[in-house]
Amino acid sequence: MKILLALSLIIVFYTFAGYGILLYLIIRLKRIFKGSKSVIADNIDNLPSCTLVVAAYNEEGFIKEKIANSLLLNYPADKLNILFVTDGSSDNTPGIIAQYPQIKLLHQPQRAGKIAAIHRAMNYVDTDAVVFTDANTFLNKDALIKICRHYEDKTVGAVAGEKRVHFDENADASAAGEGFYWKYESALKKWDSELYSVVGAAGELFSVRRSLYKPVEADTVLDDFMISMLIAQQGYRIVYEPEAYATETASENVSEELKRKIRIAAGGIQSILRLKSLFNPFPYPVLSFQYISHRVLRWTVTPFLLILSFVLNIVLALQPEATGYQVLLVAQVLFYVLALLGFMMEKKQLRIKILFIPYYFCVMNYAVLAGIIRYFTTKQSAVWEKAQRKATVA
Repeated sequence: MKILLALSLIIVFYTFAGYGILLYLIIRLKRIFKGSKSVIADNIDNLPSCTLVVAAYNEEGFIKEKIANSLLLNYPADKLNILFVTDGSSDNTPGIIAQYPQIKLLHQPQRAGKIAAIHRAMNYVDTDAVVFTDANTFLNKDALIKICRHYEDKTVGAVAGEKRVHFDENADASAAGEGFYWKYESALKKWDSELYSVVGAAGELFSVRRSLYKPVEADTVLDDFMISMLIAQQGYRIVYEPEAYATETASENVSEELKRKIRIAAGGIQSILRLKSLFNPFPYPVLSFQYISHRVLRWTVTPFLLILSFVLNIVLALQPEATGYQVLLVAQVLFYVLALLGFMMEKKQLRIKILFIPYYFCVMNYAVLAGIIRYFTTKQSAVWEKAQRKATVA
């Protein structure tokens, strides 16, 4: 039991903090021996032709703001196409977009899910690069330039932009927790990219070489992750570009965030089962190491190890001369009490920031457990499941 408890705690620590620490140390050593990575210049003349693809479903509330944001993006006009696909939308989203001749609109009444809409849109894309972004996010003005400049490097097959979550000083647990999570994720992606490759891209903002794009199965839940990882499987790198960022507001509340996280967790299990070849470290050893450390552990064993380590700690703390285990148990209990207090304060709409992180941490791991159960017990639909978000800030 002592060995099992130690292994469980080590894996949990490694998953959420240890990998980040190890990655940081490796990058520091790499910079010492190889120097810092060179800065890529914004060479306008060498930029590839590009299509910005936006999938929008019933977004009439702020689709005008998204259109305005898209039309203001800096990129050589003769090299840029903008395409909106609104399949299945039953509101006036297609009608609003149709008022803008600069934008190519694809619409059909049938609703088959985001990935089906993306695949259909790709049949109309003939540019060298494609940039995908969500309808509820806003891009910085130079985002397309900052992303597409990386394609001068022939080893680069995809580029991941940065996701930023907007929240103010009075943010609730869903906003503050999500904001903190994405700041940490952004740091990991930056180091992953510098070591070798980012492990998957987020749909808020990512890009691929058109020639490397592979359609994924129609029932794919994490289409952005799978599309980018299929390119990594071909031996190309996914680089991270923090100077290209998509800003969105947090989920409306923790319940909405939980709904989103459960769907992501179910999609994570689906992705792991479909990317089994990445468990073989021989073709691309660094990519396999990054994939298992950054994704697989989070989406599989770690939530179960949290439960196991708590139960084992209780058993060991009850044995004679178990002072060390008793101290450890008190620390665990205190952490979960803080999470419970965070839950109670959230229900009463009281904002105590010190409670946000343990509460959000527990919500995330519960979502993984619920997502695993959902995937293996029910059919996970690939059709859009929009989480309600706070008021949009352009």
